[in-house]
Amino acid sequence: MEITTKFIIGTEQSRNILATLAKEIATEKLVSLVEPQQLEDYIEKKFNHKNLITEMNSMSNQWLVVYVGDTPAGYACITSNGRKPKNQEGSRIMRIADFGILEKYNDTTARLSLLEKCLAISKSYDGLWIHEYKENPLIAFFESKGFVMQDETSLHEELPLPSVFLVRNDL
Repeated sequence: MEITTKFIIGTEQSRNILATLAKEIATEKLVSLVEPQQLEDYIEKKFNHKNLITEMNSMSNQWLVVYVGDTPAGYACITSNGRKPKNQEGSRIMRIADFGILEKYNDTTARLSLLEKCLAISKSYDGLWIHEYKENPLIAFFESKGFVMQDETSLHEELPLPSVFLVRNDL
């Protein structure tokens, strides 16, 4: 089956695709890590219609969707926003603010297609960083693709979960 990764823009159709994907992926990733009400609140706050319009229309963000055939299977958001790892403060570095694939499509090909597009977008910068919760199973994938876990740890920005920074400087 053909795997493609495409930019999406803030149309109603794109927002609906992104909202559906984001809610399903967040639930799959977080259901065993946070209380049901925390998960519900997180999804409602982050992926409600108004917030998605704002985020998709921000000039700081670029949104991608990976398709397996014609089916949306995952998404990523590349941004210049967010708290950088301390050792990257002076660098021109982009961030993967969100990256997820539905479990039923979470094979290497779909993940790799989405990550390669993220890397291509960021290649004119000094590097790319990720701030993810420690239990995210994609951390091993990112490390296998050249991201290095930093010594710095903190809490996830939106959930009460321990998190780590990963950085890749050789784009």
